[in-house]
Amino acid sequence: MRPSGASRAVGVIVSPRVLLLIFFAVLAGAGTALSPCVLPVLPALLSAGGVGGRRRPIGVVVGLTVTFTITIVGVANVVGGVGLGSDPLREVAVAVLLAAGVALIVPGLADRLEARLSRLAALGPSSRGDGFRSGLLVGGALGFVYTPCAGPILAAVISVSAASGSAVAVAIAYALGSAIVLFALTLGGRSLFDRVRAAGRGPTLQRVLGVVMLATAAAILFGADVSFDQYIAEHIPEVNLASSLEKSHVVESRLHELTGHSAKFATGAKTAVASRDASQQTLLMDAQELKDLGPAPEFTGTQRWFNTPSDRPLPLASLRGRVVLVDFWTYTCINCIRTLPYLKAWDTAYRRAGLTIVGVHTPEFAFEHDAGNVENAIARFGLRYPVVQDNNMGTWNAYGNQYWPADYLIDAKGHVRYASAGEGDYSHTETAIRALLALAGAHVGGATSHPKDVVTPTEVATPETYLGTARAQGWRNGPLPGVHDYGASAASGLGLSEFAYTGTWSISSQPATALADAGVDVEFEAKNVYLVLSSQGGRPRQVQVLLDGKPISPADAGADVHGGALTVKGQRLYWLVSLPADQRHRLSLRFDPGISGYAFTFG
Repeated sequence: MRPSGASRAVGVIVSPRVLLLIFFAVLAGAGTALSPCVLPVLPALLSAGGVGGRRRPIGVVVGLTVTFTITIVGVANVVGGVGLGSDPLREVAVAVLLAAGVALIVPGLADRLEARLSRLAALGPSSRGDGFRSGLLVGGALGFVYTPCAGPILAAVISVSAASGSAVAVAIAYALGSAIVLFALTLGGRSLFDRVRAAGRGPTLQRVLGVVMLATAAAILFGADVSFDQYIAEHIPEVNLASSLEKSHVVESRLHELTGHSAKFATGAKTAVASRDASQQTLLMDAQELKDLGPAPEFTGTQRWFNTPSDRPLPLASLRGRVVLVDFWTYTCINCIRTLPYLKAWDTAYRRAGLTIVGVHTPEFAFEHDAGNVENAIARFGLRYPVVQDNNMGTWNAYGNQYWPADYLIDAKGHVRYASAGEGDYSHTETAIRALLALAGAHVGGATSHPKDVVTPTEVATPETYLGTARAQGWRNGPLPGVHDYGASAASGLGLSEFAYTGTWSISSQPATALADAGVDVEFEAKNVYLVLSSQGGRPRQVQVLLDGKPISPADAGADVHGGALTVKGQRLYWLVSLPADQRHRLSLRFDPGISGYAFTFG
């Protein structure tokens, strides 16, 4: 019930949930300021606060904090994961640091710059030589470089708080936690520098600090800070205090309670969903969250290779130094087919950066063992990455895999770092790809893929079923092994997701082969209907397709149906029905003799 506007409470009521988020953010911000990612900017921070008036350290920290807060709230996509396109903002930081460094080296230039900033600013009285405004400028520039330090906990708490309108408060709390620690560090450096100045070394100190700022600008310009973060992420990942906080049992359990969902994947690996313009530093932070699941098994027990030089084998050991995505699939699996647009897009976007995708084709049906069928499917789907046949499930068993499709992401050292089964999780998978590429030294900050012809399945659909005896479910009158006459159609009495044979069929463990007057009726609920079919001897044969007792209309027909019928030639998945939305209908199929059916799928 909405309260009346006649009376209003005075003050602001903050929910315990928001207070908890703010508490986590303050702790994470403080931990971030003590983490390795701040080390590349720390010399410039101390140099900027170590000269000028006594208010200059305040200006430096305030400038950094304001820039940092505005960036993570306004520039970054906080709901999708905190990230920042690095190049433009890093260039701003380099320019300001260069100017500040020169100003410290050239006698009198710093004072003239401070005086000009004082006249331009409308924030108070004229300059008293306290250095506050020039500190704001330098600190603001450093904030652009410091922003990528924001860790996954910030992305998590902001994602939760965004819906309740408290994202800004959480971001400010995170920045405040960092500011407190950074201010303490700046004051400590200032105290040390005051002792040096008291010894009569003030001019020399100022020039040294100017050189430090120039060196910092050069390091940022040439990516030395990114390389440093990469080294830390690869060799000393547990030194990050914010990461320790994020991984703690208390925080994980409380964030899980607040979000209502877990970020864990099938094997326990996890990562945030980085924004599309996430910077190199952000991706390196994501890489730290990917657990080492052990050495990746070699491709074993395989047959023919496709899309490799001269179709030669491509051992996993030969790909050391590259990031490898092993994708288990089979060409008649609709779930696998729906993942192909993403795989192709990742191959296009990241191959040059060091990604190799290897499709491991592990067949489900007997005809999928045929190399010619696999080759035709590769060409039909437009796959350009390497594919290998795994007819005897050698590689499948080496990975302990259980699903079509399934993806295993391997780092440049040959260790599995991420695994995902089934459709979905595309954003998580792409983040893991980009993170491991960044860890391998590739500069992919800001890079993204662009999948085409994506098909999103409906959430509620009739379950898949098989026409053979091995895995059939939902059939009202079978299937029975051997040759059997199932009689006339019983479609009018079918319930939702029930199937029925009509006519004479020869049924084995996998396929069911149509003989005389053969048909199938099903009452389904879905948007799309698919059926794996083959024709004996490869001779073209037809299947009549009826929807609710009438020949299916062109508007509702799948891509393989023309004029109310489909022609079966190759051994593959055929698209029968394509509706504008999830709907319930009765589908009736009438088969020419000699056509074999394998499996229905819906989506």
